[in-house]
Amino acid sequence: MSDTKHKHTPAAAATPAGKQEYTITVYTENQVGLLNRIAIIFSRRKINIESLNTSPSEVESVHRFTIVIEETEEVVRKLCRQIEKQVEVLKAYYNTADEIVWQELALYKVPTDEIAEKVKVERLLRENGARAVLIRKDYTIFETSGHREETDKLIRVLEPYGLIEFVRSARVAIIKTSEGFHKKLKDFETAEPGEEAMENEYLDDREEVFTM
Repeated sequence: MSDTKHKHTPAAAATPAGKQEYTITVYTENQVGLLNRIAIIFSRRKINIESLNTSPSEVESVHRFTIVIEETEEVVRKLCRQIEKQVEVLKAYYNTADEIVWQELALYKVPTDEIAEKVKVERLLRENGARAVLIRKDYTIFETSGHREETDKLIRVLEPYGLIEFVRSARVAIIKTSEGFHKKLKDFETAEPGEEAMENEYLDDREEVFTM
């Protein structure tokens, strides 16, 4: 007789999905005060922002925010909808780590005499994908880029040699399946050439127009 009484499938199915890392990409007009309003959306919900980067995009006058948080997909979806309610926001996307290509830049300052005397510097740089960006008599600055575990690894390597200072940039990310926001805007602008523009004509089709 099969021992079915010990199976707990219903209970397992009822377990809520756990949090995971998501990267949110927001395309916006470059307006003063928008960053603060977006940050408030997260702070009101007591959600910690792990990384925040702002930069130009491939479209002139359009900027992109890259925001990293750890949350459930349901919460992230609601956040993106809330962000899109801001007048200057064109579209917000969210992706898991396997759906993007991402990097972070890190700089390390170490005493030149310590690192030169005790380490084969060329081998250290090669093994960690780093390079020296400044060499002075009193200190040397190394640079590397990669994922968090890669930049953390170089911290551990350099700590025994008197790591003076360390700083890491926010994440920059590219969505693997994206055709680029420039194409989406161009398609939108040329969808009905020659016809008179109607106010809010595409408001109800916003998700279809801007879906990547």
